[in-house]
Amino acid sequence: MALVTELLLQPITAGILLGVVLMSLLVVYLLSSDSQQAWKEPPGPKPLPILGNLLELDLKRPYLSLLSMSKQYGSIFTVYFGPKKVVVLAGYQTVKQALVNHAEEFGDRDITPIFHDFNQGYGLLFSNGENWKEMRRFSLSTLRDFGMGKRGSEEKIIEETRYLREVFEQFKGNPFDTTQPVNYAVSNIISAIVYGSRFEYSDPLFKDMVNQANKRIKLSGSASIQLYNMFPWLRSCLKNWKLIMRNHEQNIKEVYKLVDGLQKTLNPQDCRGLVDCFLVRQQNAEKCGEKNTPFHEKNLLFTIANLFAAGTDTTGTTLRWGLLLMAKYPHVQDQVQEEIDKVIGGHQIVMEDKKNLPYTDAVIHEIQRLANIVPMSLPHTTACDVHFQGFFIKKGTCVFPLLTSVLRDENEWESPSTFNPEHFLDEQGRFVKRNAFMPFSAGRRVCVGESLARMELFLFFTSLLQHFRFTPPPGVSEDQLDLTPAVGFTLNPSPHKLCAISRSV
Repeated sequence: MALVTELLLQPITAGILLGVVLMSLLVVYLLSSDSQQAWKEPPGPKPLPILGNLLELDLKRPYLSLLSMSKQYGSIFTVYFGPKKVVVLAGYQTVKQALVNHAEEFGDRDITPIFHDFNQGYGLLFSNGENWKEMRRFSLSTLRDFGMGKRGSEEKIIEETRYLREVFEQFKGNPFDTTQPVNYAVSNIISAIVYGSRFEYSDPLFKDMVNQANKRIKLSGSASIQLYNMFPWLRSCLKNWKLIMRNHEQNIKEVYKLVDGLQKTLNPQDCRGLVDCFLVRQQNAEKCGEKNTPFHEKNLLFTIANLFAAGTDTTGTTLRWGLLLMAKYPHVQDQVQEEIDKVIGGHQIVMEDKKNLPYTDAVIHEIQRLANIVPMSLPHTTACDVHFQGFFIKKGTCVFPLLTSVLRDENEWESPSTFNPEHFLDEQGRFVKRNAFMPFSAGRRVCVGESLARMELFLFFTSLLQHFRFTPPPGVSEDQLDLTPAVGFTLNPSPHKLCAISRSV
């Protein structure tokens, strides 16, 4: 009987044991799957040892390579810049979710070797932690105190438009390169806020500072500097690295010279600009015996250099794109000038007029969208481990919010690759905001000078269009004007000349 019972129980015991084993394996599998899902990294092209995906990147225009990869790998993918892992975010929804909804996680700056060489971890644009927070807080509050985006800035810009028009008039309708006069005019706005006064366009120190800043930004986007960022040990072999560092060192000497002059005439009761405010904070910190104050010489010099370069290049570049596009598309220029003539006539345009110039406003926005001057934004880095859209991104990973994929997102723009001011107009011709309009980036690292840049673009552009008609040089048709951007860190128009023909106002 016992034998029979044992024999009857064996299959049951075996079945139970088998069930337990299967259940255990299932639990292990599910846990493993969950773990793999939680730790799954974004897909991407397979990298080569050391070189990474270098052979798949156009180092002169890497944003185009990344845009192409996004078509294959999706809105979040991994690519290797040499041995360095980079996560790319593509499309409005993904970039917005990362920079705005997960602002803290994606809010740190990735500091590439060339920008570390420039800033040494100090200043406003290429620093992190408490130093960055303090410099951003100080810069924003001080720029606002000196009228950034307010009436004070408006008066400075209106005054500068008159100087710029005088330069344009000197060419008497003959072809000329708009680069230097436009950059000098735009640079004078940030100079007036930072240093407390504008410069004459003929001032040798000012001319050298502006021209060298533009050259430095252009070189920063060259193929050889891209290689240096991937393989820093190459620097002694790279001519452009030596050129750009000489340029940078000269720039810091020029900034120091200006700061020294302001320091000798400083009146703490009457600050003339951002430099004076910084020097007063520095003096107060020294009086109080603060040992770890961020208000020291390096932060001052590099913050000034950051503001001067960024405040000159981006707005100046956008404005030159605008003039080129007006010459390229005369029918758009016709409509802008017709609206300005009808609403403003010969009076001085002010910011209050903006709401009554919807077509002109739409054209300016479309210029910014199509110009796409910072296509890869500045690189970010993750401040912590991030689980994002089903993927895992490790703390300290370099992240590129691909702004070109936002400004040309096929899901957001009706004709993303063409110049179409209708993107910003409704059926009644009223101006409409578009969420995917993100030329200044977004989140914690959004451009500190956005409100100033918007004001400059509106006042400079409308003033020039009010007084001049822009055309190609004689013998050059509109179709022959090239919209291919030059190679550089920011996307400047290719070298060209335009005619500025005076209008009766």
